[in-house]
Order: sequence, then structure tokens, then C-alpha cells
Amino acid sequence: MCTAAALCGTLLLAACGPGGDAGAARPTPVRVADAPAKLPIPRGKGSRTPDDFNGDGHRDLVLDSLVKVQSHADDAGIGVVYGSARGLTPGARQLLSPARYAARTKGRLPAVFDAEASCDLDKDGFTDLIVSTDPPYDGQGRPPVPLQVLFGAPGGLTRAVKLTVPAAARFGNDWPDQPVCGDFDGDGAQDLVLHASGEQLSYLRGPFTRKGTPRTAGAPVPSPGEVPTGPAADVNRDGYDDLVVRAAEGESRASVVLGGPAGPTRTGTVLPEGLDVALGRFGRGAALDAAVGTLDETLLRYDLPTAGRAVLRSPGSLLDAADFDGDGLSDLVSSGSGVRVFRGRTTGLSTAGTVTVEPSARGTTEVLAVGDFDGDGRADLALRTYLGETKDTVTVHPGVKKGLVAAKPAVTFSTSEFLADN
Repeated sequence: MCTAAALCGTLLLAACGPGGDAGAARPTPVRVADAPAKLPIPRGKGSRTPDDFNGDGHRDLVLDSLVKVQSHADDAGIGVVYGSARGLTPGARQLLSPARYAARTKGRLPAVFDAEASCDLDKDGFTDLIVSTDPPYDGQGRPPVPLQVLFGAPGGLTRAVKLTVPAAARFGNDWPDQPVCGDFDGDGAQDLVLHASGEQLSYLRGPFTRKGTPRTAGAPVPSPGEVPTGPAADVNRDGYDDLVVRAAEGESRASVVLGGPAGPTRTGTVLPEGLDVALGRFGRGAALDAAVGTLDETLLRYDLPTAGRAVLRSPGSLLDAADFDGDGLSDLVSSGSGVRVFRGRTTGLSTAGTVTVEPSARGTTEVLAVGDFDGDGRADLALRTYLGETKDTVTVHPGVKKGLVAAKPAVTFSTSEFLADN
């Protein structure tokens, strides 16, 4: 799911960047002067809306890959487009460049600044953004923590602080990364799970302080794999969030790890080998279901952890789940080989009534996010189509009662607009 729910990595929210451009350097396709006029970020008072960094009750969009003025130029940073009652407003934007927003390590700013996960870590009603960086490391002993947190606020995201991972919560000498948000102990606060090493996970209990310190963090917990993957969800409806842990990067088996009073410590269902996993309510079972994407087909496991089996005969290795028609069931987005949306039914997913979303521009299309950006109770589909490193188009296709996803986007813009803010 660009991260298991979105293995491209997501997520959260997280998107795979465009490939290199072997041609000569070219100017950006939309001149900086043609970018939409920059608007003030609406000031909110806090909300429970996901990905609401300014707390105004409207969902915002994170753009981890932005176009460049010319090929092979440095990345500008992370872009955020803020929402409104009418949906995303491209003019209300924020460029999170390392120079302005990253924390220094040993006096050095990071060159890498990548969005990883988002949730309200400090329980103040403003979503926070966890990013990955590249702090200096000489290869001796444990590497430093590469994760930083940008806390949400009425005026948008604030300057980053380093995430604290206590030594007792670490295991081995791997980088503590791959963050997944969730309330794994059921206390109402968002926690973080990180990769440790040797099939161990670092479990940090929230809420977190504004200095990036967890409330508590005990010894690492055993895990059936190396790669924790979000978004988390309460699979078995017991009041504790659960997550998917993959055995390794790339094509591998995965397991559902169940939360509880002690955190994510129990292995539930072991899933078949694949490239990505999406959790959702695709049928009318008592629990959530899992879709596992492979290069040739999608493998379905219904009503976890009992896991009745089925197969969706359609290629598409990257998966996302959301309710686009507002019927209470999750629909499945399959990408990597075109963008297709399969309707959730009381009997489960099938290829009947599949909706194919055609990109509005030429290039390679990826799923940026699925979520309700216009507040109508139905999820929307945010796509990015890019051509090399200097040209892209972002579109947001509304969810609809009939047809799942509108063919015509409600919002269209290019990430080149952020070049005006650099």
C-alpha cells in the first residue's frame, strides 16, 4: 500500500519516486511563475481527522516526490497540500525542505528527507509527520536514529525534532526505521513500531512529548519478520490495533501481528508470499480481510484470523483499501499494472464491475493516497503521473455511489508549484 498498505510504501501515506531521466536537462514543464498563487494555511483548532496537520477538520495530502527544475537536481523536499470543505486546495501548500525544517545531527543537515508515516503522536488534535533522514554514521556500533518528527500545529507542520528510541528498546546494529503508527495497547494514544533487527521490533508507547520522546519503551518484542508495515488496523475488533510484518523487503511472506495490553506481541495469521498487503473489510465477515498482491494475481484471505481463501484473477502488485462508494465495505485499489478498483461485496471481491482509472496525462502512474479529502463520507483516490524527473500531474478522483471512482478528477495540479516556494 505504498508501504504494505502501500508498499511503494502507505501509506501512508508514501510514494515511489520517478526514475532517472537520461536526456539533457530540461526546464520544469510548469514555469514557477505559472504556479497557483500561494494561499495561507487555514488555521485549525484540532480534530480527529486523519492526516489533518493543521487541525481544521479537513484531510491534507503529503507528496514525498516532487518534480525538479532539471534532471538530477537535488530534491526540493516534501510537499503538503492542505484541505478545505471543498477538498484539496493546491494554493494552500507547504514545502518541507531539509534546510528549513530538518533537525541537525552533529551540526549537519540531512540530504535525505522522506515522509514515512503520520499520526497524532502527542494527542493534541494535530496530525504529526514522521520522516526518515540520513544522519552521519561512521559504521561503528549502533547507528543513530534516522527518524525525525514534524509536529502539527494550527499553522501547519513545524520544524522537526529527532525521535528518541531508548537504548533498551533497540536490538542489534540495524537502523531503527520503518515506522508504523497505531494504538497497539488500546490506551487511546498512538504508539510507534520500528524495525530493530533479528526478527525483533522496537515498540514505543505514546503519547510522545514535543521533544520526540515516547511515554515508555521496553525491551524489543519478538516478530515473525523484519519489515513492519502500515497502516495499522484493528483486524479482529478487540480494541487493539494490529499490523502486518513482512519477512523481508521485496516479495516475501507476511504475518498479521496482533496488538494487546502488552503491545504487538502475538502472531495471528501467516499470509502467503507476495509484494504487498492491504487490510480491509472486503466482505461481511466478523473481522477484517487481507489482500496479498503478486505479479500475476491477488490472493485473498477473508475473516482474519480464520482466513478463508480466494483468488482475484487480476494482475497488480501494489494494493490499497478504502470505501469509495460509502456502503461500509472496503474496495480494493490495484496498481503497478494500470489502476483498477474492485468493489467490496457481501460475498467478497470479484472482477465483476471493475473500474479502470485512466490517467489524465502520459507517463507512469502511482497511487499517492486513498482517503476522504472532500468530507462527503466517501474515500477519494489521489494519483500522480510522472514523466521523468521534471514533469508530473497530480489528480484527485472523488469516490462516487455508482461507479466507485469518478473518471474526471476534481483536483488537478503539478508538484512543480512547490518550486515557487523553494
